Amino acid sequence: MTDIDSLNVALKAISVSTELIEEELKPHLDTLLAALLEKKKDAAVEIATSGILPSLAQALRSRSPLSCQVALVVAEMAREAAVRETCIEAGLVKVLVPHLNSNNQEMLLNTGRAIGRICFDNSYQQNHLVQSGVIPRLVSIIREYPENDPLVNVCLLALCNLADMDSARDALAELGVADVLTFQLKRAPDGERRHVILEILGSLSESDALKLQFAESGVPEALSEMIRGLQGGSDPHDLCSIKIASNLIVSLLLGDESMQKCFGEGSGLVYQDVLSWLQSSNTQLQLSGALAIANFARNDSNCVKMLDLGVVPHILTLLEQHVDEGDVSVQHAGLSALRNLAIPATNKVRMLEDGVTERIKTLLRSDMPPVQFKLLGTLRMMVDGQGEHLQLLAVSN
Repeated sequence: MTDIDSLNVALKAISVSTELIEEELKPHLDTLLAALLEKKKDAAVEIATSGILPSLAQALRSRSPLSCQVALVVAEMAREAAVRETCIEAGLVKVLVPHLNSNNQEMLLNTGRAIGRICFDNSYQQNHLVQSGVIPRLVSIIREYPENDPLVNVCLLALCNLADMDSARDALAELGVADVLTFQLKRAPDGERRHVILEILGSLSESDALKLQFAESGVPEALSEMIRGLQGGSDPHDLCSIKIASNLIVSLLLGDESMQKCFGEGSGLVYQDVLSWLQSSNTQLQLSGALAIANFARNDSNCVKMLDLGVVPHILTLLEQHVDEGDVSVQHAGLSALRNLAIPATNKVRMLEDGVTERIKTLLRSDMPPVQFKLLGTLRMMVDGQGEHLQLLAVSN
């Protein structure tokens, strides 16, 4: 009997079965699964259109001994985008969701994969999942089985697909999900896992409430620690992780309370690492470092403290590195940081006395008008209200 004949026989046997007798149906489910795992051409479509989906739904609804195997068949079948709508119409998502409360890890894995694939890129179904309460359960599964990497990965992917929805963000904010994500970030075995977690954090950090929750739960420190561990390498996945994580830290600093938490009066771990980024050979870290300093400098007391701690020479050195055919984004970020640092009147005086304007003037040799404009704006901020130093601008121009 050919593989196609075997599949047809199995489909017919399941379709005419009136009772879910394990001994009778299991061999036929094995045949379906074999065809799917061996990627037989059109196997998924044949199964989906054969009329057996209501029988599979009934097996799941009745929590028969076949449920775990049925969930696996559905998960493998739903790899094919063409059958997902048919699975939804057959009510498979509705009968799968309750199985997320199972205490059987294999059942959880198969169920998670099946639901995730069926509902992939389907906003209506995803919204329905959130409304049905899957978010708390996904987080609970990760908490309950933190070392089960395949299961954790399925749950993280599901959260990643849902995290752009406001309703999902609200649910996650109530759960205090930061500790779960930071723990998994620290033990992430590869770049793929890191990227999924970073994407979830990025989506959630758009909420000011979650920015503060993340800061209080050590998310910026975990991100900074991850960057520290990846620096110096050339692996594209690691460099991508560094870029995403450093951008995410800058985003978290946009919240006033989270920014102050990370600054820690100048002794915070994140602030200390940001200083090292300014001196890094990685352009992305240089950019994120300058943007982070500009964010810290939104607070006048932070500005005074950072001047005391000697941040300005690091920024000037960074700008000098990029003045000739350098990175314009880094120059703009560095100049924004200097401008913000010069806002407090006491800082203006100190920066002028320290000869900062002289070093900035040397940067005017840049042949890029946007950079020159930003340089002059920074100089104007520094001499604002300092009448005896106005001649500096005249010389610069």
